Amino acid sequence: MKFRPLQDRVLIRRIESDEKTAGGIIIPDTAKEKPQEGEVVSVGPGTRDESGKVHALDVKEGDRVLFGKWSGSEIKLDGEELIIMKESDILGVLEGTASKRKAA
Repeated sequence: MKFRPLQDRVLIRRIESDEKTAGGIIIPDTAKEKPQEGEVVSVGPGTRDESGKVHALDVKEGDRVLFGKWSGSEIKLDGEELIIMKESDILGVLEGTASKRKAA
């Protein structure tokens, strides 16, 4: 896939949560909430200040992040559902966690 977000936008792939609770109860698809955790697929170059200098983003490809429930816009690229959002919509980066899904 060839997609590069512009300015301070970030492309994110949702990371699906487990289908069972800690007690072993299976959660049906209709009762599941969309995950608020994802992996950064691609980032834009950053924002420009008033003098024209580019400020790089704090997140990078491969980071696991948390974002708001209603953040971003859902898009479909190459048959895969992804989210594009501004970096300011990301709540934080999960450090010390390995990505569940390796890049292809």
